[in-house]
Amino acid sequence: MSDMSNAIMQSKYGAGASNKPKSKWSRPGILIALAVLTFYSIAPLWWLVVSVTKSRVELYNTNGLWFGKENHLVENFQQLFTYENGIFFKWMLNSILYAGVGSLVCMVISIMAGYSLSKFEFRGKAVEMGLVMSSFLVPTALLTLPMYLLFSGLHLTDTVWAVLIPSFVNTFDVYLAKEYIDGSVPDELLEAARVDGAGEFHIFRKIVMPLLPTPAATIFILTFVLQWNNFYLPITRLRGSDKWTLSLGPYSFMQTKQSSLFDPTTIALAGAVLSIIPLAVVMIAMQRFWKFGVALGGVKG
Repeated sequence: MSDMSNAIMQSKYGAGASNKPKSKWSRPGILIALAVLTFYSIAPLWWLVVSVTKSRVELYNTNGLWFGKENHLVENFQQLFTYENGIFFKWMLNSILYAGVGSLVCMVISIMAGYSLSKFEFRGKAVEMGLVMSSFLVPTALLTLPMYLLFSGLHLTDTVWAVLIPSFVNTFDVYLAKEYIDGSVPDELLEAARVDGAGEFHIFRKIVMPLLPTPAATIFILTFVLQWNNFYLPITRLRGSDKWTLSLGPYSFMQTKQSSLFDPTTIALAGAVLSIIPLAVVMIAMQRFWKFGVALGGVKG
């Protein structure tokens, strides 16, 4: 039987098809490349974890990828938590508010807009889709001054709305939702629901949304990470430090001089370590929606 299989392979793909030797370096080479990429990805996080255990002197006089002689972890976090009566916790709550609420509203608006562009025909649809696509070419920095003047005219600068409202709409998320709905929501299902007398809002809430856990989670994650790390928007709209975020607050540490009570460098590193935790929690919490989407796609296939 094996001779017959080899004969078929040789006749179809050539004499050397079945006996082509594999390179002995292929597997070790792949493992080495993966090890290098893993180190490249983990090294910055490892450096941050190691650095937060050091004093300012040890930061500049010891190996950056290994611990110092003494552990200053508790001391650095105590300085961070007591800085200006614990304003760090206020910054964390602000970041959770801006990123959480902004991402949730952006997810709903993006899916609704993507659904309308995918499943409805209306005048100007092609123009609207063209505007969505062309908006990718506009750098965010070009919108800073017009948006600042707009919010200033509405007397919304130095308020939470100056950060929240711009995060509610993201054209890339609209395009992402539209493309996913094109392939995941069958027109026959919508027509059957309309024949049964279901309204459009009921169809969207009870039929469309349950089919979109994966794009919803993806849009939420992308927007959450974008808003959590957003630095340019808060620094141009917010003046009072009580409204700052975790990306802007620790930056202010580096603008202050060192005193006998705290070291701005080490507490900035401590703040950077804590700012990673909410992102990790959100990523872990969203995994089940991706798994559900993959399983649903496997059942459909």
